[in-house]
Amino acid sequence: MANNKTIKPALMAVKKSGKSANSTQGKKAKTKRPAVFSPQMIGAIADEVSKTLVTRLPNMIMRPRRKSNKKKKTKKIDYGIFLDTSAIIDGRIFDVIDLGLLNGVVVITSSILLELKHLADSQDTVKRERGRKGLVSLEKLRKAKKIKVTILSDEDVDGKKVEVDEKLIIAARVHRGKVVTCDYNLEKKANIEGVSAVNVNALSNVLKVIAVPGEALHVTISHVGKEQTQGVGYLDDGTMIVVEQGNESVGKTLDVVVSRVISTSTGRILFAKMI
Repeated sequence: MANNKTIKPALMAVKKSGKSANSTQGKKAKTKRPAVFSPQMIGAIADEVSKTLVTRLPNMIMRPRRKSNKKKKTKKIDYGIFLDTSAIIDGRIFDVIDLGLLNGVVVITSSILLELKHLADSQDTVKRERGRKGLVSLEKLRKAKKIKVTILSDEDVDGKKVEVDEKLIIAARVHRGKVVTCDYNLEKKANIEGVSAVNVNALSNVLKVIAVPGEALHVTISHVGKEQTQGVGYLDDGTMIVVEQGNESVGKTLDVVVSRVISTSTGRILFAKMI
């Protein structure tokens, strides 16, 4: 075994060497390392990186979106039948639709529907009944499902107030539809603006029975005509027949013979004599 006198000096030497090493490391830790890149160099590198990103990756830059002035395309309605208020409250067009003669989509614009509601809420008895009749007819048509019925929203054009008839014409033109009306002026205006229009009254006149001079008819006299000697009756299709010397036969049914036929813008008028 080693002598104590030999071991103690050796341990003292190790302790001193450890202290000196620790003190040296502490001094090195306290000493600040110089910066590898200067602030000017870092700024230059950042500029180069940003230029590269802008050049090569433009899609990564968030740019404000520009508002598009283009209006959304309105879905077209194929074979649209645009009914106006007069045709709806008249009601005959619903009989034609019920027969299955018309194909396509019955279109009711929101302004027409609103006009019907105003009529139904009117203080005038006649207007109120017509408005309600029109709304009931539309509801029956929708429930019957013999033809598709759609409500089309229409807005003021370019911020200006537009009449209901004009809105109807514009909507029919946009969707290349057909206007159905009982209004003679609306029919002509639509045709002038290049929109197809059908007048129910004209359709009715076309479908009336054609009578010729010399034909015998059976007619009931309803009232006295413009002249005191005339009596006026109507055929089943609504054609007016004026009977000479029929003023005293109001309420009676007579056998008459057609003497002449006159065609007018509102239909045909028959003149007849009693047999």
